[in-house]
Amino acid sequence: MADPARAAKLAQRIKVVVAEALGRRVKDPRVEGITVTDARVTNDLQHATIYYTVFGDEVAHSDAAKALEKAKGVLRQEVGRNITVRLTPTLEFVADQIPVNASNLEELLREAKRRDAEVAALAANAKHAGEADPYKGDIDEDDFDEEDTDLAGDDELDEDANR
Repeated sequence: MADPARAAKLAQRIKVVVAEALGRRVKDPRVEGITVTDARVTNDLQHATIYYTVFGDEVAHSDAAKALEKAKGVLRQEVGRNITVRLTPTLEFVADQIPVNASNLEELLREAKRRDAEVAALAANAKHAGEADPYKGDIDEDDFDEEDTDLAGDDELDEDANR
């Protein structure tokens, strides 16, 4: 088992090597729109997963995936030349879903902003349900009758006191 920090450094090096090799060594025009976004290496340094995005539509995505599968051997050879490990890791290419998730998140944020604007517009025209000032000032003692202040339990206390 290798150190996780070493695996992370190796992953970053593989990411750079693959990105450069796509531009220099692979002559397939289908790889022109590919951007390598991340790479991860297992702790035993035997397998590398490389994440990529493609600029374009669905056809460009499928063409890029086919081109990467075809160029996997050349890219692995290039990785083997440029890293210092005993065994060259196998390469696996995975389309990165971050741009798709980011666009979905942006749509959700736009919807939330629109709803917030609707609520703000409703609140601007809203009126209080009761009076504007429910506390109309100081309360005078003269405003209360003695009958209003008696509690139901006071009668029972008076009877107990009389016994």
